[in-house]
Amino acid sequence: MADASRPPLTSRNAARSKAKRQREELARNPVYDSDATHRSENEIRIGLSTSSVYPMTVRECFETAARLGYDGVEVMITNNEETQDPSLMNLLSRSTGLPVLSVHAPTLLLLPRVMHHDHWEKLRRTAELAKDAGARTVVLHPPFRWQGSYARHFVEGVREMARETGVTLAVENMYPWRAGLREVIVYSPHWDLAGQDYDAVTFDFSHASTAGTDALEAVGALFPKLRHVHLTDGAGTLTDEHLVPGRGRMPVAETLQYLAKNDWSGDVVVEVNTRFTARRSTRDAMLTESLAFARRHLGLDAH
Repeated sequence: MADASRPPLTSRNAARSKAKRQREELARNPVYDSDATHRSENEIRIGLSTSSVYPMTVRECFETAARLGYDGVEVMITNNEETQDPSLMNLLSRSTGLPVLSVHAPTLLLLPRVMHHDHWEKLRRTAELAKDAGARTVVLHPPFRWQGSYARHFVEGVREMARETGVTLAVENMYPWRAGLREVIVYSPHWDLAGQDYDAVTFDFSHASTAGTDALEAVGALFPKLRHVHLTDGAGTLTDEHLVPGRGRMPVAETLQYLAKNDWSGDVVVEVNTRFTARRSTRDAMLTESLAFARRHLGLDAH
């Protein structure tokens, strides 16, 4: 007998049709307030993720963020030792004046043994690293269905570890994998944050685009527990594109304005794909454009 408590393994592939309907609805009923500038009464910091400058080093990410005018850095932990060294992060923070805003746990499929082979110990070590580096948030993905007790007890385990370590653990929205006409649900309890009992979450626009998620609706529903945003964009295709915000088809500007208008407090971290760029000037232009987009639509340029 099937376990009724577990979601089905596959569902109909509906991302493209959902994304199309959302774009059409937004075109019919625009929500962006172009006649006013909204700015949150709370602090919103704009950071640069090390994944946005990959394969550059953590040191180069700090230097780039400082040179371009970002407020801080998010470090994605990989098998590169620099990403696992809080002492280096503190040194770079002091030399550039930029804090480590957040640390991204090594929960990607290709990083199963980075930090530790046990998933809970990996997460605990990531939280301790974040504390040592002065970061207030750890971003993490939901587990894969096959990850045993880690997957079965993920929601309550994350809550308990946040209490134990004193670090905010913000679970990130993901997307279904595809197999022909079906979507494969590989994440547990689900790739979608809706309806899940998390205390803190991260919203990623590119992941939402891949999933066909309505970003405005999702952020509105998640607002009370939204602590962190990965700023990027998507064109509504079935690939995780991580475009410069404004170059895709997601309502990124509208969503940022919504956050500012409703006095949100949290960090917005630029996570765009610059790996195809051959020149530093091209990468700098993409990252400068992303920062300017964030500042404009969050009302941070207004005096």
